[in-house]
Amino acid sequence: MKKIVFFDIDGTLLDDKKNLPASTKAAIKTLQEKGVYTALATGRAPFMVTTLLKELDMESYVSFNGQYVVFGNEVVYTNPLDSLKLKKLIQVAEKHQHHLVFLNESTLKSNVEFDSRVKESLGTLKMVHPEYDPNFFEKTNIYQALLFAKEGEDGYLIDFENNLTFIRWHEESLDVVPKGGSKAEGIKKLIARLGFELQNTYAFGDGLNDIEMLQTVGTGIAMGNAHEAVKMHADFITTSVDNDGIVNGLIEVGLLEEDFETIK
Repeated sequence: MKKIVFFDIDGTLLDDKKNLPASTKAAIKTLQEKGVYTALATGRAPFMVTTLLKELDMESYVSFNGQYVVFGNEVVYTNPLDSLKLKKLIQVAEKHQHHLVFLNESTLKSNVEFDSRVKESLGTLKMVHPEYDPNFFEKTNIYQALLFAKEGEDGYLIDFENNLTFIRWHEESLDVVPKGGSKAEGIKKLIARLGFELQNTYAFGDGLNDIEMLQTVGTGIAMGNAHEAVKMHADFITTSVDNDGIVNGLIEVGLLEEDFETIK
């Protein structure tokens, strides 16, 4: 009976300082030794997670909130944004002085030379302001864009909701993905390809972009530091990321032995 566990990154695997707790790393290694598959499920791009994948000895991930899925270093699903729909969004956003960053699997570019919102938001991910290339979205497949607007300033986005999905990840920024795109959809594509049963899938998350994932997998676990809205949709709530949240959650759902903390 094959089992797989999906892990969000920020606020789930990594704490507020972007550090990976030693207990989390040990727990994931133990899962792998037991034959449990492990994968990342993140809003980040593939090029942003290579170091973490190597540290955790993982070869599988759902990235861009489900738009680019890899198993065993093989791409199994992609779902790029429609460039014409993205262009229409850019034109309207410009009227509100809202800028965008475009991401493919290997890099990111901005349609503004400098914006403090871009710098602040990406700074929380320990990233610098992207290079300026306003036409980047017309040159390559874009799997996710970032729109920089505060809540309350983004009312015009309702006109685009038939074609695009918006997920707020920062007070200054939203993810932009194809309509219906989510980590949950990426996970469905992955397990269908591999023949996993949905009831044997598990996921850990803390952010608003994790809600559908926690609802969809067989067992969804919310971190103790998760948004309250996220906790409402979880099967279990574990402790916070910096209080052995991954270890305690895995013990709770029976994937680790209860005495793991004493033997790790």
